[in-house]
Amino acid sequence: MRALASLGVFALALGGCEAIEEATDRPESALEFPLPDRPVADVISNQFSNEDARDERNEAQIVMDLANIDSGTTVADIGAGEGYYTVRLAERVGEDGRVLAQDIDREALQRLGQRIDRERLENISIKLGEPDDPQLPVDSFDRIFLVHMYHEVTEPYAFLWRMWPALTETGQIIVVDVDRPVNRHGIPPKLLFCEFDAIGYELVEFIERPDIKGYFARFARGDARTEPGEIKVCSNGGS
Repeated sequence: MRALASLGVFALALGGCEAIEEATDRPESALEFPLPDRPVADVISNQFSNEDARDERNEAQIVMDLANIDSGTTVADIGAGEGYYTVRLAERVGEDGRVLAQDIDREALQRLGQRIDRERLENISIKLGEPDDPQLPVDSFDRIFLVHMYHEVTEPYAFLWRMWPALTETGQIIVVDVDRPVNRHGIPPKLLFCEFDAIGYELVEFIERPDIKGYFARFARGDARTEPGEIKVCSNGGS
């Protein structure tokens, strides 16, 4: 089981991996979707901050409590990096739950696979994603975590649109980010709300949480997903 999680799934996921394209060189699969009318933050690290520092402020436990993560929950950790949330989610959901760790950085996923082996975590699988597609299986996740990474998504409308089918009937997307300009590695809440609404998601909850150095937001699917050609682009002011 462990070998499947860290080696078998990983090997399949890495097939055909390509480097992230420049913003002017959009992937063909994204061309039917609009570009965001805002900057996109460069990916400067797959670690938001030191894990010990994050644990000192109890970040992961606070976020998992707010997101109602329990034994048996299925979770996708998007932008997993080297696994700060992944390994803690795996412990929380237990053997009856599962965690899919996804990233577009193959080297980070390789290190995460080694960590999974080292810590003998058997309820985690690994998946390589694409900038415009998280590559998630349909109807599979109670929660999808986007922690300090949404502002780095180069094709947010395509990305959110293709994430929609991966949620279970009562599934929710959890966003943790910082209220500051996108080019300073955050995203103003008003802009976040607008981009999710443009796809058809509904805001369920928003809480400012200084104790985790950011805010917590959760979204659910609305009545219908907006067709790609009908998506209205949000301005940088979020309107």
